[in-house]
Amino acid sequence: MSRLIEHDSVKAARILDSARELALEHGVRKVTIAEIAAAAAVGKGTVYLYWETKEDLFVGLAAREVLTWIETVNDRIAQDPESVLPRRLAPLLIRTTLSNPWLRWLQSDDSAMRQLLHRPADQERFAEATTSAMGNAVLTILRDHGIVRDDLPLPRQMYALHAVLVGFVTVMSNADDAGPFSMDDPETALADTVQLLLERPRDPAARDVAKAAEAVRARFTEIHDNLLDLVATGAAGTR
Repeated sequence: MSRLIEHDSVKAARILDSARELALEHGVRKVTIAEIAAAAAVGKGTVYLYWETKEDLFVGLAAREVLTWIETVNDRIAQDPESVLPRRLAPLLIRTTLSNPWLRWLQSDDSAMRQLLHRPADQERFAEATTSAMGNAVLTILRDHGIVRDDLPLPRQMYALHAVLVGFVTVMSNADDAGPFSMDDPETALADTVQLLLERPRDPAARDVAKAAEAVRARFTEIHDNLLDLVATGAAGTR
């Protein structure tokens, strides 16, 4: 498995932290390598020792944030296999996303990522790591293990799940988008919605849930490792 460069370099870690804060404040397009270097208290040449271009730096930074997101979700499923049940997983995915300011920004402005992802392989790896794509991957696995209802076509379920996730991310990110409605615990409403949409009338057997959880973690780990390889590819001197 690839090793992240900041694990071996304090300067690289400082550069990433500085880039993250500057991007959140000003946007990726406006931030320059000179500004990142100044904020990290290093020379411009030091930044280029680790990343050949500004785009490589920010793609790597975005990948790192998604890696942390996947690790958080995977750890939770490992601790509690029932977390893969749709009524449990949907709130977990959205909660983990909204707790990270960088990921919230990417969700609200995907054009920022489109500016950075020029290589088709990068686009593909990030596409499979979005909240909706991860939800669809899980849905397929849960159907295969008999965890969710299968009386509707899978594409229709995927479309509905995507709409639900996008809608809840929107209103949970900005209370104004909820219109005249308000709720102290929107995660409960999300859980109820997803349960009605996808789950069977009776809870599945624990052994079936455990097998499904193992398969979900394996898929998430695959996506995680693909992103880790992307980070390594974007490091200077590795192409």
